[in-house]
Amino acid sequence: MLVPFEDIVPLFSEFEHTAFRLETRRGYASDRAGARFQGFMRGIPPTSEPEDPWHVNVRAKAEEGARFSRVRLVDDPPTDGQRFLMAAAAANPGEDIRVLARAEAVRLELPAYDFWLFDSRTLVRFHIDDEDVTTGVEVVDDPAEVLAACRARDRAWPLSTPSDEAWAQVRSSV
Repeated sequence: MLVPFEDIVPLFSEFEHTAFRLETRRGYASDRAGARFQGFMRGIPPTSEPEDPWHVNVRAKAEEGARFSRVRLVDDPPTDGQRFLMAAAAANPGEDIRVLARAEAVRLELPAYDFWLFDSRTLVRFHIDDEDVTTGVEVVDDPAEVLAACRARDRAWPLSTPSDEAWAQVRSSV
């Protein structure tokens, strides 16, 4: 059943050990609408927003020993949205954010949809329209689907590159 993203927000503070995100899109409408993205497109690097509720929660969870991690798929060459996310990763202290070439993701047969995976038990699958707008999320507790997401994470993670390294390579090529 599709629910608004706001309905799953408590999961970000309630999980115990790990929150993993797979990001498959070439860009996100919410990023493009923001001032940080607009500034980035004018050459202004994204800066950290330490008092943003997201960052406050990430720090609090890290102090409890929990871990946030992400793998973002990137094209060759990266889209503006992907370049922005690589540049912005440094402004997300406390998260281990990595990138993986889309071609490698295809080879690994990773899912073609975005998801969060909490404590390897709860899968939240995003529903995103053709304009890159999240239309809702689906909380999945079917063991087979959760296991498939765990396997996707476990295939992607060791082959992914830390965002700062990938961003340094992209910046040096433009």
